Amino acid sequence: MPKILLQTTTAYNDADWHIGRFSLLAQLLRDDGHEVVTRNREQREDGSDPVLSSLAKSDFNQLWLIAVDTGNGLAPADVRGILHFRDRGGGVLTARDAQNFGASLLNLGAIGSVNNFYKYNRERDRRRLSRDDRDNPNITFPNYHSGNNGDFQRIIPLEPVHDLLRSAKSPSGVIEYFPAHPHEGALSVPDNMNYARVIATSMSRVSGRTFNLAVAIENEPAHNGHRNGRAIALSTFHHLADMNWDTNIEGPPFVNEPRGSELREDPVKLEIYKDYIRNIARWLSP
Repeated sequence: MPKILLQTTTAYNDADWHIGRFSLLAQLLRDDGHEVVTRNREQREDGSDPVLSSLAKSDFNQLWLIAVDTGNGLAPADVRGILHFRDRGGGVLTARDAQNFGASLLNLGAIGSVNNFYKYNRERDRRRLSRDDRDNPNITFPNYHSGNNGDFQRIIPLEPVHDLLRSAKSPSGVIEYFPAHPHEGALSVPDNMNYARVIATSMSRVSGRTFNLAVAIENEPAHNGHRNGRAIALSTFHHLADMNWDTNIEGPPFVNEPRGSELREDPVKLEIYKDYIRNIARWLSP
């Protein structure tokens, strides 16, 4: 089974998004047989993280990077370590959030190219450059409102349906619901990236606009003449957070939006969704 590094891009802060807020994700991966190492970012004197900067030389097979910074979460040595890790076939998952949350991902080549932020690499459709979620005036675009934390969002798997979205537990054979979040980030695929595609979309409950939930990257040419490891970019880390899998768990104190009850009322949908996580862990290490 693959060895997975599950890590944040910021140092531990009890009042923020530390790695302990993704404990249910880590446990699910372990229960599925994977070896999982969880850690927050640690900064050496040169600003680099000792694990990320040496990732290509490690025995990890996958990196699940929870990007909770606003642009300073990866030092140049960390970026090189992650890019070389993909060069040697390592699989990478990235998850960010609204506005500029996770902007350090922009330095990660193709992964950065599919992430759109407020200040950097904005969505190309100018009609989308406006606030979607209007309930929180402190968060500007991109901030697509897929529903309240604690609720589900109906997703639209794009044809052909990607293997990541299949589940034998679903009556249709396809995963149809993700955890919801009131301000998800933005993803898009540049025209020249024929090795990346959007695999699922959702719809804002505020504006009715569709937005992308996940981009899968596969068969990307590598510098060594082979192919880079697979990667998947998620529109928000709330798809993975404890508070979005269990309504009894609180998030950081600044997350104060109203909580929904659909997770508690219909736990079967969450169990089907967890097959998406299991599928990702298998797919990233073919």
